[in-house]
Amino acid sequence: MSLFRLLTDFDGRIGLGRFWLGSALVAFALLGVRQTAPALFYFEAEKIIAFAQAFALFPWAALAAKRAADRGSAPLYGILLVCAIVLPGQLQPWLPYAWAPSLETVSLIAWLFALVDLGLMPSALGGEPLAADGADAKAGAWTPPHSPTSIPSTPLR
Repeated sequence: MSLFRLLTDFDGRIGLGRFWLGSALVAFALLGVRQTAPALFYFEAEKIIAFAQAFALFPWAALAAKRAADRGSAPLYGILLVCAIVLPGQLQPWLPYAWAPSLETVSLIAWLFALVDLGLMPSALGGEPLAADGADAKAGAWTPPHSPTSIPSTPLR
């Protein structure tokens, strides 16, 4: 699986190694933007950092969706975990200050749950192959083994 597909494709499954590799790449890219933006874009640094953080949600959601599928859950489960981690922090400016501890707690619990479920637990589908390298890798690893060929017909009245 190419790096581009790893960070942008929502289909398929990935193992623990590729999940951590992709997560580390996105985290290091964000760290690089946070360190270099103030020097390069003095007045616009906060906007550049905010854009980079918003843009990083897509690769993290793609990684979480594929890892959730590998764990036997729906890919939407991984995407919702990423949203539960990130969105409470984005809601804080619009809510009263008293909500801040509650939102931080929701984000922390979601982060810990994602760490354990997606980042530490082994694959639930151990015998099935993961995504392979190559141009035609997607066809074999993501095709269900027993897909129905036709829809049964209904009797006419």
